[in-house]
Amino acid sequence: MGYMESYKEWLDNPYFDEDTKKELRSIGGDEKEIKERFYADLEFGTAGLRGVIGAGTNRMNMYTVRKATQGLANYIISQKGQEKGVAIAYDSRRMSPEFADEAACCLAANGIKAFVFESLRPTPELSFAVRELGCISGINITASHNPPEYNGYKVYWEDGAQITPPHDSGIMDEVKKVADYASVKTMSREDAEKAGLYEVIGAAVDDRYMEELKKNVLHPKCIKEVEKDLRIVYTPLHGTGNIPVRRILKELGFTNVFVVPEQELPDGEFPTVGYPNPEAEEAFELALKLAKEKDADLVLATDPDADRLGVYVKDSKSGEYICLTGNMSGSFLADYEIGQRLALNGSLPQDGMLVKTIVTTNLVDAIASYYNIDVVECLTGFKWIGKEILKTERTGKGTYLFGFEESYGCLIGTHARDKDGIVASMALCEAAAYYKKRGKTLWDAMIDMYEKYGYYKDDVISITHKGIEGLEKIKSTMEGLRANPPEKFGDYEVTAVRDYEKDTIKDLRSGKVRTTGLPKSNVLYFELTSDAWLCVRPSGTEPKIKIYFGVVGESMEDAESKSSSLMQVVKGLFDK
Repeated sequence: MGYMESYKEWLDNPYFDEDTKKELRSIGGDEKEIKERFYADLEFGTAGLRGVIGAGTNRMNMYTVRKATQGLANYIISQKGQEKGVAIAYDSRRMSPEFADEAACCLAANGIKAFVFESLRPTPELSFAVRELGCISGINITASHNPPEYNGYKVYWEDGAQITPPHDSGIMDEVKKVADYASVKTMSREDAEKAGLYEVIGAAVDDRYMEELKKNVLHPKCIKEVEKDLRIVYTPLHGTGNIPVRRILKELGFTNVFVVPEQELPDGEFPTVGYPNPEAEEAFELALKLAKEKDADLVLATDPDADRLGVYVKDSKSGEYICLTGNMSGSFLADYEIGQRLALNGSLPQDGMLVKTIVTTNLVDAIASYYNIDVVECLTGFKWIGKEILKTERTGKGTYLFGFEESYGCLIGTHARDKDGIVASMALCEAAAYYKKRGKTLWDAMIDMYEKYGYYKDDVISITHKGIEGLEKIKSTMEGLRANPPEKFGDYEVTAVRDYEKDTIKDLRSGKVRTTGLPKSNVLYFELTSDAWLCVRPSGTEPKIKIYFGVVGESMEDAESKSSSLMQVVKGLFDK
């Protein structure tokens, strides 16, 4: 069926509601818009759904959510997991509560109980709830840090991580089999509740989640000793982090926590910031203004679903606030958590492991080498870090000490199997208290870390290619690189090429080829001279191609200069 036929089917079929048809009639003369909405089904990928909210097969709406849930229900039943139920959470975005209810009612109609949070909750708590309640799966209605017009649908499996093989492909296959929207099962919430297939959850799970976070506190005494002197500014960016972040900090004894008032309350329009991403400088504009008024030691921002954490720290010498990238804050927390555990316990587990993704800084390797622990590398996406934790539990080999990815996400402890901005906020505030007790700021401690391991500088460039033409552009870029890989990037020679789609690592000096040892993925990684590197991959959640790269310098200035030079080379090659 072509896109115009699909459009007419939605207009004529009595299954679709009148509001949907009214929206579609309003674009009746815009063939390009009709094509964008109906040229394909919204793809159910390895993480679930993500797209612009609106009517059509290629949009996030009640019908695409039901269709995805029917496929998930069919897979759960095939795995004989329907008796365990599914946990459902949602964030502050437009239509999030409605989509959560649609998913729950579809599950209920298939005989699968839904445990639905009473109000918005952060992603890591959904991950925790899946395991805490013994569910077979979890659904989180969120588009993370995407712009306001987006929403999404993340699927988790019983280990608490987002779906990985074989479950991801199994669920995707079942979703594809649901060809007729009208064949999807559903029922009213009232009937689902009467049948015992819809249960509201909330405070009890919150309390257990908080208990688990507190198990990761290393220096509670330091918090008590400096609580009146340490000043923290926090913004939830209109998302889910406000209540849990404030609660954990208050219960640990942090008394001077100032929340940005304009961004405190949930709002899916994100009125104070166009792009609610803690990686973006604009997201911190109001928080930094408040920080200067309050003379704050550190500034924190979580994204709308509170799995990512952005950080600014004060440099006492200049009085300025310095942005920590995800690689910087993640490396710092890795060094702090592992180093302090060693100091407190006198030793680390012999099979201790630090887990990172392939696009995460090589500073991780230097930290792991210092502590004589293993580095485990996995594909981009925190679900793969979650899979490594699961592997340690199943095999009894390896002790997870810390894991993070460059995109502002880490996990301290194993209470969840996704990145956790709540526990990261807690740990950074604790570290700030620990170093303040010793007369240092977090920025002082960062410089100490660089002096110890080397001045690693990492960056990422995202190039957006929207629409159908954009998808083709991204595809052709990857094909071109794969067919004719560069031999140099600026001053750096390519020493090896990792092609994760072909599962090969080719040493360009010896010509030898070995396997990557990781699942196939559309990623190209170039190992460069002087411990530099560059990696290219299409984004899994946005219409972008992402280029990651890293260098090492002898000083902060040297690293900045080398990174800037490489960035110009990268922009010249890709931004065309």
